Amino acid sequence: MDEGVLISAPGKVILHGEHAVVHGKVALAVGLNLRTFIKVLHTRDNAVLLNLPSIGSKLTWNVGQLQPLLPSFKGGHEPVSPRSEQLDLLRKFAGFSEGSQDTESQAVLAFLYLYLSICGQWTETELKLINSWAFQGEKVIHGNPSGVDNAVATLGGALQFQAGQITPMKRVPMLQILLTNTRVPRSTKILVAGVKDKLLKYPSIIEPVLSSIHAISQECQRILEASSAALSIDQFKVLEELIDINQHHLNVIGVGHPSLDKLCQVTASHGLHSKLTGAGGGGCAITLLRPDVDHSVVEAVKQQLVDCGYQCWETSIGAPGVTLHSSLSLPEDIINAFSNV
Repeated sequence: MDEGVLISAPGKVILHGEHAVVHGKVALAVGLNLRTFIKVLHTRDNAVLLNLPSIGSKLTWNVGQLQPLLPSFKGGHEPVSPRSEQLDLLRKFAGFSEGSQDTESQAVLAFLYLYLSICGQWTETELKLINSWAFQGEKVIHGNPSGVDNAVATLGGALQFQAGQITPMKRVPMLQILLTNTRVPRSTKILVAGVKDKLLKYPSIIEPVLSSIHAISQECQRILEASSAALSIDQFKVLEELIDINQHHLNVIGVGHPSLDKLCQVTASHGLHSKLTGAGGGGCAITLLRPDVDHSVVEAVKQQLVDCGYQCWETSIGAPGVTLHSSLSLPEDIINAFSNV
């Protein structure tokens, strides 16, 4: 094998606008500096190897096995949505049961769909093309995705999302946060349906709450784009107030959870401000870290959250998008992780 290429893309969190965005309001999605890395290598044994160490999956196919599948995936140079018959063909080929939704099967199906669809067609590396193909992979996994995840992973930074339109923000300061996983599973579909039911039942109550969340997103965007230098402490305090207000609104529309309440209590006891990110009902939350917060405070918060049974990462938002790396630009732990792949 040669040394190949190493590429990464950021994760994503919603800063403001969860659930309200489903009803035409503004949401802000930001790149998260917890990155997914992929190493692409040429092989000499006429094989396609897929190694996904984070989910314990390692598969190999001979190119000859994949060749008969190619005619079903040639659709021209532009990205195309996966058809149900194509996904059924891939499930049968990979030995997955019909309707399988586990992480490994979804990841493998997305890889095979993109590999077979792109194979022999990639003539440019423009971000638009990467984003378009990534969106098709999202469709394999989620069926009818919004396009936010793949757009943030491709473009990085921060994006405004409203009514299907995605617009990069003009300025994106790198803000330090804690990302905390409560480890409480939830169904996005059920939570979205619950908000819709509340809106239909109490339109004069819930619509103003969604409009307020919309206004929070707009005010947050105004602050982030307003300054050409680092944000002031006063601006950070406004961002903290917006976080608190939005978290209360999200509880009002029914997507809170006791695990998230506990998380907010823990961080508030140390003078920090948190809100859920994404669907709610458990899942993850973000905590804004002002630059004047002592690191010992951050460490104490992290330990207390871990003691609650949560997972906690200190990271940043506003991260760059898809990136081609040289070995010189990578931290040693990342180099070591790929040294034996």
